[in-house]
Amino acid sequence: MSDHTLAIGIDFGGTSVKTGVLQRGTVIEEAPRIDTQEFESARPLIERINETCDDLRSRHPGIEAIGVGMPGFVDFPTGMVHNLTNVKGWQRIYLKRELNELSKLPVTVENDANCMAYAEWKRGAGRGMRNLVALTLGTGVGGGLVVENRLVRGANYVAGELGQTSIDYQGPAGAYGNRGSLEDYVGNQQITDLAHQSFAEAGKTRDRSECTPAHLSDLAEAGDAVALKVWDAVAGMLSTALMNCCWLLNPEAIIIGGGVAQAGSVLFGPLEKHLRDQLSAPFKENLRILPARFSNEAGIVGAATLALEEAGFKIDG
Repeated sequence: MSDHTLAIGIDFGGTSVKTGVLQRGTVIEEAPRIDTQEFESARPLIERINETCDDLRSRHPGIEAIGVGMPGFVDFPTGMVHNLTNVKGWQRIYLKRELNELSKLPVTVENDANCMAYAEWKRGAGRGMRNLVALTLGTGVGGGLVVENRLVRGANYVAGELGQTSIDYQGPAGAYGNRGSLEDYVGNQQITDLAHQSFAEAGKTRDRSECTPAHLSDLAEAGDAVALKVWDAVAGMLSTALMNCCWLLNPEAIIIGGGVAQAGSVLFGPLEKHLRDQLSAPFKENLRILPARFSNEAGIVGAATLALEEAGFKIDG
């Protein structure tokens, strides 16, 4: 791929849309965010996204493709978004077709967690690997799988939803009826709830706003026993889901990104121990547990990189 080949990556979130221009793995310009809640239906929002793309194209000639990372379920071949629960009017929207008609560029639409996995596989911590599991930990838990040098999408293009895998078959019913899903234990709010409860049980009064993962990581790094215990519990729950992935897929690496992963060693240390305690030698001998390279730019990088490959450009760096 030429050093000058450019693509636009779009990271579509529940409250805002981020759009940027990618050149060789670097976002060289990011446009102002679009507030999704300003729009009553899909078409006006798609038109605003296209206007943002046009503005970027006016300053960056040579943009070859547009990639979009979407929350929820996406039919990859058609680029149809099944449903967005937090954005009005997004049920069975053929985003790929509509944005292609407006922009006249090749458009690729993919699940946002798959875009994160793609970014880390092609340009980040998993570059050069053939088998990996990528996980993003934030408000929810998303995942992507690379097996034998291919992103796994499954029969209906919805594979890799690690956040919906169960760590307790008798746990609470989740949004989709599945019980004990990982997301219901290690999302931002769930960790905050656990910390708030743990401090109360230890006789330490803390406001809930002081129990967020960010506050919890600072406390743990300072040696707070309750905070360390909470992160150990989170690592134990997370390791259960990842252990199953390892036994099933035998990956080279597990790559973890998202806001919760910013906890660093207070999460990664106990996670590595819990995980390795549950694996046999052939599964853990060369297994690496790595922080993601990309943080807030992962969606843009992954979507744009995938769009270039789908448009026929070879990614070589």
